[in-house]
Amino acid sequence: MSKAFTKEDSAAAPEPLPDREISPYRNLVTAEGLAAIERQIFELECEQSAALDAGDRDRLQAIARDLRYWSARRGSAEVMPHPPDSATVHFGSKVTIARADGRQQTWRITGEDEADPRRGAISYVSPLAKALLGRSVGDEVAAGATRAEVVAIV
Repeated sequence: MSKAFTKEDSAAAPEPLPDREISPYRNLVTAEGLAAIERQIFELECEQSAALDAGDRDRLQAIARDLRYWSARRGSAEVMPHPPDSATVHFGSKVTIARADGRQQTWRITGEDEADPRRGAISYVSPLAKALLGRSVGDEVAAGATRAEVVAIV
């Protein structure tokens, strides 16, 4: 059929955005992590309303993709209880390690979406968190290319 007989839309639909990848690991979260997911969904819903009013199709597509991701994460979230004790490292624990060069670092072990190393939060699936889980004060763990000692657990 000739193009003369087809209806052309001058504003072609934007190329669909690929969905954000969902982790294959269990979606363990702290209570704060679940609240952050809920806030993210609320903010996206507000943005969606504004984008609808503005007729911003590109932004609507990006928001829809992010809403699918965060809705899936909310649906699969498993809120973990606070650590039962500070004798060993658990999900949700704050752990201070001492490195061989004298630096001390404190990390909270959180869910993947909560992890922010700049703010002292690492994912429970990270190599350091995996090395720390189940350890006690005085234990040594692999910390990158060196070793570190667990000096405090809160």
